Amino acid sequence: MLSFLKQRADKCQQAVKKIPLFKQLIKIRFIYKAEYYFARESQFMLLRKAQEIHEEAFAGTIVRQYPRTAEVFNKYGIEYCCGAKWPLKTLCEVKQIDLGQLLSDLQKAGRCIGIHHAIPFENWKIDFLTDYIVNVHHHYLRAQLDPIKRELEKFVREHAKKFPHLHHLVRAYQQLYNAMFPHLQHEEEIIFPYVRQIAHAYESKESYASLLVRTLRKPVEELMHHEHEMVEQILFEFRDLTDNYQLPSSACTSHHLVFSLLKELDDDLVQHIYLESNILFPRAIAMEKELLERPI
Repeated sequence: MLSFLKQRADKCQQAVKKIPLFKQLIKIRFIYKAEYYFARESQFMLLRKAQEIHEEAFAGTIVRQYPRTAEVFNKYGIEYCCGAKWPLKTLCEVKQIDLGQLLSDLQKAGRCIGIHHAIPFENWKIDFLTDYIVNVHHHYLRAQLDPIKRELEKFVREHAKKFPHLHHLVRAYQQLYNAMFPHLQHEEEIIFPYVRQIAHAYESKESYASLLVRTLRKPVEELMHHEHEMVEQILFEFRDLTDNYQLPSSACTSHHLVFSLLKELDDDLVQHIYLESNILFPRAIAMEKELLERPI
């Protein structure tokens, strides 16, 4: 097995050796037939298996297994919740939908890539870490916040009598939604460029580094505490309102979908906040402190 993994790692390394890891994470989104690790410069990714989607499968079953396929079914006007009683092949015949194209779109939506927990994020250079956060976590939020909002609001609207308490979940999600886009823009346009600047000056031992911090200093610590604490509080509310995303025994496909999407969002934000609050920003603050203590 180790020999096999090494061979696969060597092949992958040759294929992507000139591509930065963060671009690999965005571009290598493919349905893999097996699980394996490959390494490049001590960084690891786990490529997860995803089963092939067949024409005899039912929309509800597919959405429960691969929540992001719900967007595909919405695009084609295919019901995947309580009224989904026919297999894909029959649905396509009735609705005159190209079965091959539908299956292709579903396969693309169902692909996934996981990040192995052993990645030594703390050893990454600041440039690389900020690029990773932007191209993985910020990209995810921009792509998924709107679809999750639509599915959540639709589910709560259609099941209001059965789950009246979930109106509070819509309110909490709207609070997160309103905060995230300005937050991402603020980080990308102001905070991250500043962090990169002081990191370059610090690591290069530039004579102007101390003056740079005094002139351009940004509220990194305030961002780390205030905005991240607000997001964490909303996530706590999500977990409380959903009983940690536990589904009742009678849950329909839409219920499965919404809770799966929220759990995925929760997991992504937890790692996102960890990378910034525990690794990136503390390193930036430590560099700031040292540079401010230097004479100009």
